[in-house]
Amino acid sequence: MEQNSLININNLVKRFPVGKGEFTALNGIDLTFETGEFAGLVGPSGSGKTTLLNIIGSLDTPSDGSVNVIGQDIANLNIKKAAVLRRQHMGFIFQTYNLLPVYTVYENIEFPLLLLKMSGSDRKKAVMDALDWVGLTDKIKSRPAQLSGGECQRVAIARAMVKKPELVLADEPTANLDAANSHNILKMMAKLNKELKTTFIFATHDDKVIQYLKRKISLEDGKIVNDENVINKGE
Repeated sequence: MEQNSLININNLVKRFPVGKGEFTALNGIDLTFETGEFAGLVGPSGSGKTTLLNIIGSLDTPSDGSVNVIGQDIANLNIKKAAVLRRQHMGFIFQTYNLLPVYTVYENIEFPLLLLKMSGSDRKKAVMDALDWVGLTDKIKSRPAQLSGGECQRVAIARAMVKKPELVLADEPTANLDAANSHNILKMMAKLNKELKTTFIFATHDDKVIQYLKRKISLEDGKIVNDENVINKGE
């Protein structure tokens, strides 16, 4: 296990209580991610990919094994320290966008920065840079209800990227988008990965996403069945 890697996972097990018994969602996961990867956890529903993504993102904890993310042992983080890890180092992209409906595009993207110690001028520059990355500078005063699904997901990407995090976790980010918007979104994320060296990890079973991955990690029944580097459309 490479101690200097961005993420080190060793013999990870995750169990959930079910009735009087328990369900093993992840069973003996060993994984390492380096800085700048564009990787996907791929598999059918119930394979464990979202559970694994949530543990990497400190939204859940292991039952057994070790998970070290950006120098932090996920199992030993309390709620406050886990929140600090996410706030300072991670961005999240969800299939449902999770935008605040009463906020403008600008305000939605600025929101994560309000939790950091940044001046107003630094926040403004960061938001404008993020809007430029996703091509939405003309929608700065719009609210989510005035945007298309593709535009909402671009806002969500800008919000995830605005603080230039080391790690972005994306759970089925194209699930609510048509093919054209999906490809636009994926090209955008591949470009940000290349230019900013941000590590992206997806949980997906969408073939459109899989086409862009540089690394494909296949899961079945909570176990890794294949882990391969691939040539993709994002190159």
